[in-house]
Amino acid sequence: MPINIVKIGGNVIDNEVKLEKFLVSFAQLKGNKVLVHGGGKIATQMAKNLGIETQMVQGRRITDAQMRDVVIMVYGGLVNKRIVASLQSMDCNAIGLSGADACVITAKKREVKEIDYGFVGDIDKVNDQFISSLLSQNIFPVFAPLTYDRKHGILNTNADTQASAIAEALAKSKGVNLIYCFEKKGVLTDINNEDSVIPILKRKLYEKYKLDGVIYEGMIPKIDNAFRALQNGVKKVIICEADDLQNAVVYGLSGTQIIL
Repeated sequence: MPINIVKIGGNVIDNEVKLEKFLVSFAQLKGNKVLVHGGGKIATQMAKNLGIETQMVQGRRITDAQMRDVVIMVYGGLVNKRIVASLQSMDCNAIGLSGADACVITAKKREVKEIDYGFVGDIDKVNDQFISSLLSQNIFPVFAPLTYDRKHGILNTNADTQASAIAEALAKSKGVNLIYCFEKKGVLTDINNEDSVIPILKRKLYEKYKLDGVIYEGMIPKIDNAFRALQNGVKKVIICEADDLQNAVVYGLSGTQIIL
């Protein structure tokens, strides 16, 4: 049975009811599994409460020293431990991790080019043996979107990219599925029409949709990560609504499947 690497997006994390429903589905997934979560708007609100201004460029958070402290507290603490506690209440033996724990996901601080993103990490290496050792004991990792650089410490890292990197690392020796869950039913041709789900998305059609402006902004890096994962040995990639995790993974009846 393949290992399921599941990423849950921030808009679901911001909604306690939707998050709890998703976690029930995740806990019920059979076999080995790993959860990667985003941060949602909680870090922005926490920063505001502390009098720290949030700076965003093209949808990406600028992580200066003060903001790094906030995301470590919120992502690695508040959000991560709430998720772990909920899963434990559902008899899912979860363990919360960041990239710094056991040095499991190392990264390099992003180089300053046109934009200085601050303490943001680009992933260098995933210790797949450590993750596999946890799974072999029926311990299911829940990763906050934080990686580790020996020189610069903990770094804020895109959760979609982190999920893809974990999937690719495990795929070197095991069968792996990668599932991106968020608030939409899949990749849509019309963002305002939930019935416009693209059931299968191949590279050629993806490139056309990008040129036509049908697929844009935040969905592009998510799908780029999906294609890279497939090229690096991941068996299946699905983008689906958090509520439909079971239908998408177990039955293949919902969401968008990405195919090379």
